[in-house]
Amino acid sequence: MTSKLPYILLFLVTVSCSSKKQIEKALHSGNYNQAIQEALKKLENNKDNERKQDFVLMLQSAYDKANERDLKQIKHLKKDGNPEHYKSIYDLYLALEARQRAVKPVIPLKVNGNIIHLDFPDYTDKIVESRRAVSNYFYDQGKALLKSNFKMDAKKAYHTFQYIERINPNFKDVRSLMQDAHNLGTDYVIVTIQNQTRQIIPMQLEDDLLNFDTYGLNQFWTVYHANPAHDIAYDYAMELQLKQINVSPEKLHQKEILREKEIVDGWKYKLDAAGNVAKDSLGKDIKIDKIVNVKARYIEYSQLKSTQVLADVVYVDLLSNQTLDVFPIKSEFVFENRFAVYKGDKRALDPTDHELLRNKRLHFPTDAEMVYDTGEDLKLQLKQIINSYNVRK
Repeated sequence: MTSKLPYILLFLVTVSCSSKKQIEKALHSGNYNQAIQEALKKLENNKDNERKQDFVLMLQSAYDKANERDLKQIKHLKKDGNPEHYKSIYDLYLALEARQRAVKPVIPLKVNGNIIHLDFPDYTDKIVESRRAVSNYFYDQGKALLKSNFKMDAKKAYHTFQYIERINPNFKDVRSLMQDAHNLGTDYVIVTIQNQTRQIIPMQLEDDLLNFDTYGLNQFWTVYHANPAHDIAYDYAMELQLKQINVSPEKLHQKEILREKEIVDGWKYKLDAAGNVAKDSLGKDIKIDKIVNVKARYIEYSQLKSTQVLADVVYVDLLSNQTLDVFPIKSEFVFENRFAVYKGDKRALDPTDHELLRNKRLHFPTDAEMVYDTGEDLKLQLKQIINSYNVRK
């Protein structure tokens, strides 16, 4: 341990010098908050240690310079008198207060036994005053946006009121105005299914596709309706246009295999050259396995039927009657069943053969059932399109 001590001390000195250089670099480049953070890390433990006095002085310098810069900026913005600067002034007061909260845990700080003085003015009144000013300014802005009756302006108004609610909860009637803005900014989409296949589709499939309760949609600014509401002026239409339905014929494939193997079927006595039962060294009769050849005719069947639905998802702007986007989708469903029978000695079959022997032949689903079974995949693709598509790009 004694032999390693010089290396440990050298390492600590190297780390300390590196940290000082980083803080000095941040100070010289005007990154005062970064310098404060780095200095505070070094003063978390043993802040009164003599080796840490340089960090104390750098913290003091960064703290004073950061506060001086922020206060000058506030003075300049206030003198300008532009209401657009209210938020910047408020944010700067919050930064001044946050800087105090970060530094207070390490005070008092000493250098050569003398306490280092750091100013901690009370900014509470300034913060309250600037918060009121910015709240009133954005409140007026939000109300002006609501009067335009444009949905994009309503969305902006909502986010404006949302900011006020965050910094100044329950300010005036902001919560009510947020609801008004959300109602005005929401896009309503009517969803329909158009069967262009000249084939009858199952009614249950259509109901399932239009049952949006099962889609788990969570879109704040867009609402989809399958059943139109008379008191809503719809902005967009989403049409699921079924273009083509392909159902394959029922197929039954047969494969016949002859299984043959030698197996042990009991035992028999071993005979010597004279035809007598052979004996072992202890005089006991010798028994040997009785090998027989067994055969079986194994017949494997495969039932196969498939369906394919081709469709387009079409978004239409109802105000301009213009098509916005078209998304082609393809959904497939395959019915497949394998089973087997055999004739002969079952012992000749392989282990995998026995698995299919447990299966039975099934009735082929009807064409309508096949089309309906494509529904889950259709719903999944439809949900992906709805969740990823923004009607207002």
